[in-house]
Amino acid sequence: MVQDQIEGAAQKVAGKVQDTVGALTGDEQMQAEGKVRQAFGNLQESYGQTVDQVRVAVASQPIQGVLIAAAVGFVLGALWNRDR
Repeated sequence: MVQDQIEGAAQKVAGKVQDTVGALTGDEQMQAEGKVRQAFGNLQESYGQTVDQVRVAVASQPIQGVLIAAAVGFVLGALWNRDR
């Protein structure tokens, strides 16, 4: 498991607790902050899963990974030069 996945899961749990406490106490700001924290946790966890999947894919097919990285670099370079 990647660190981002662990931190994302922790953010989701903390956000859920914060959301629940806000709902029980009637504190709408705390409840909104809890929902934002949950959303951030979901995003961070998804990012960690994606990074892990890319790492596994590149490890199993390194040449394909190098070719994809080169293609992405070429496209980014073309976009960078086009704006100037």
